[in-house]
Amino acid sequence: MNERVIRIWSATEAQLIGHGGITVVSEATGIAHSTIRRGIKELSQQSQRPDTLLPSSQVRRAGGGRKNILVKDPQLLEALEALVDPVTRGDPESPLRWTCKSTYRLADELCNQAHRVSARKVGYLLCNAGYSLQANRKTQEGASHPDRNAQFEYINTQVMNFQEKCQPVISVDTKKKEIVGDFRNVGKEYCRKGFPEEVRVHDFQDKELGKAIPYGIYDIASNEGWVNVGIDHDTAQFAAHSILLWWREMGHHRFPRAKRLMITADGGGSNGSRSRLWKVALQDLATELGMILSVCHFPPGTSKWNKIEHRLFSFITQNWRGKPLRTLQTIVNLIGSTSTNNGLIVKAHLDTNSYETGIKVSDSEMAKLLITPHKFHGEWNYEIKPRKK
Repeated sequence: MNERVIRIWSATEAQLIGHGGITVVSEATGIAHSTIRRGIKELSQQSQRPDTLLPSSQVRRAGGGRKNILVKDPQLLEALEALVDPVTRGDPESPLRWTCKSTYRLADELCNQAHRVSARKVGYLLCNAGYSLQANRKTQEGASHPDRNAQFEYINTQVMNFQEKCQPVISVDTKKKEIVGDFRNVGKEYCRKGFPEEVRVHDFQDKELGKAIPYGIYDIASNEGWVNVGIDHDTAQFAAHSILLWWREMGHHRFPRAKRLMITADGGGSNGSRSRLWKVALQDLATELGMILSVCHFPPGTSKWNKIEHRLFSFITQNWRGKPLRTLQTIVNLIGSTSTNNGLIVKAHLDTNSYETGIKVSDSEMAKLLITPHKFHGEWNYEIKPRKK
């Protein structure tokens, strides 16, 4: 088929498809939208004057038409790739090394280098060269501890032993802090069309409303969660007090004969493995509960494997998506109403207590703790016995 026949054929196919036909034919054949529209216009003229044939002058001779830009400028693609990927293909000191490389910026820089090209053509060349707009991908976890997998296996063994003896096992962590007020919350929910819920433009913390600090306790065997919503600081005392509240409200009823409690926690934060204050707070908690606390921390950089992250916190986030967290009571209600088809039960409590920060623990105080490190990585795994009252 010559140029004119191809144009008329593609226009006919687009008209047969109907709405969106031009795009469908263009993507399937590579024929430009403008060419298909031109063919449709010619068909329209032919239908209006059926006795008149379309002029044969519409067909160009072989080799006619505008030359491909890469034929006229063979160095263009190489210059473009040097700008897009300056480290591996071009100059590391490229002027676009530290800027957003949009098609317009790329076109401007290429024009400065004597390559006459439009932003639209830059996008076309990038697409043909295998480039596309892509977001960052989280794949690099950094250096992992050599005993990382062994610690996971050790935690799993400890959990199985506790569950076989009907002793409670909980996963603990602090959820992301949330500012309270009519601020935008990620996600969407159904509203009457054209009337979305209006929120503030800027996410600056309201000093009167403050922030919410949800500390969660997840009962692995029972599939139950407790979230203590604090308003002050995320400290070790706050974490220990949250566990105490969980035991009084939920744990004691579920495990009335428990003598030991296993806690799995991250390696950092208020319940970090290197936090002296965390161990002091656990000592007071063990004495208050009258139970032996067995603690196992996840290796550094593995917090996402903590059960509470994907069995409790993820469902809380789904439940309040798109809803502005206007008040502390709203946060408590949304957390407490979280449930799943697998039977997850969540309860929430508002903690208005104040927790002091900057507390130092001396060596003498540490020496008084009734703490026994496990043989395997005692810095991650240890037991704390209660003091005699």
